[in-house]
Amino acid sequence: MPRHSSWSQRQAEGGRANGHVDSSFPPDLGDTNDFLNWRVNVFSKGRALLMLFLFSDVGESDAPTLIRVGSHLDVARILSPAGDNSLSARDLAAAEGFAETAARREVLATGDAGTVYLCHPFLVHAAQQHRGSRPRFLAQPPLVPAGPFFSTARIWGTRPSSKPSGSLCRTDELGLTP
Repeated sequence: MPRHSSWSQRQAEGGRANGHVDSSFPPDLGDTNDFLNWRVNVFSKGRALLMLFLFSDVGESDAPTLIRVGSHLDVARILSPAGDNSLSARDLAAAEGFAETAARREVLATGDAGTVYLCHPFLVHAAQQHRGSRPRFLAQPPLVPAGPFFSTARIWGTRPSSKPSGSLCRTDELGLTP
């Protein structure tokens, strides 16, 4: 497993945390111990869902995960031209259009112990500073897909730069509609 050293030590600017998308497979070449070298592609190789399991009550002061609603659509558009080739976590964060996800509405993954968030794997999310008085316990295990989900043509039609006609995941049931 990759080390999360520099990535998990994200700095907040103006009270807002930097967001990221979890990368899911190692690079063919380079340091696999550097988490920022790990890859993500438009086919979501190696990750079927972003899952957040709350094992303790998590309120707004208890370092809840920040979620950028609808950002999975932006990330899919960024990843689409690369196809199978993928982008590293570092390259994705620096890609044109990624910074604009900060303009998306943000919600906090709060809830009672036992709450589970099932999200699109491209959803931009971030850790928050803990301002509460009780520890929080959560897990973010990977759900590894049995095989490829879909092709670029199925996502975007015949033009990778075109806007998708609908959401790539069901977020309406969580109240997370873009």
